[in-house]
Amino acid sequence: MKNALFFGDSLTAGYGLTSPSTESFPALILQKITSTGLNYRVTNAGLSGDTTVGGLQRIDYWTSKPVDVFVLELGINDIIRGISPQTTGANLQLLINLVKQKYPGVKMALMGMRVPPFMPIPFAAQFVDIYPKLATKNQMTFVPFFLEGVAGIANLNLPDKLHPSAAGYKVIADRVWPVIKPLFADR
Repeated sequence: MKNALFFGDSLTAGYGLTSPSTESFPALILQKITSTGLNYRVTNAGLSGDTTVGGLQRIDYWTSKPVDVFVLELGINDIIRGISPQTTGANLQLLINLVKQKYPGVKMALMGMRVPPFMPIPFAAQFVDIYPKLATKNQMTFVPFFLEGVAGIANLNLPDKLHPSAAGYKVIADRVWPVIKPLFADR
């Protein structure tokens, strides 16, 4: 059995869901993997509120077991907390490097983020630019905006307007799966 590690913040963890073990993004992708007959164990290493610094502090723990596919969704909390885009980008690159060094054959995907329009945050444009540059530099499968088709749509989000509802995660999984599915194909 192969292993897929979904590493991120509350958007990976499934913050606010009734049952993250069945409704979160990693759980829904596992359902899609299983339905195609592939044999993967999916680990949800999402931690609500996490930043890229926090990710660096916990990556060794989560990569202590083999990782065949690594899906990285992290960074939005950095910009919300005023961490510079340059620092966020450097930390994400270091995370990517650490996983690649430990598992040179790992297949990787990066989930891009954008600052919600109702949050006037300096450096928003520079923040968005981090993700395509990292994906290109590291030859990663790339989803430009993880929350595409869900952000700003009331019935697809929790009342906080930041986190997807169970219905929102279904939209995300249906949109992201075709992009990341090739990572799960046998070599």
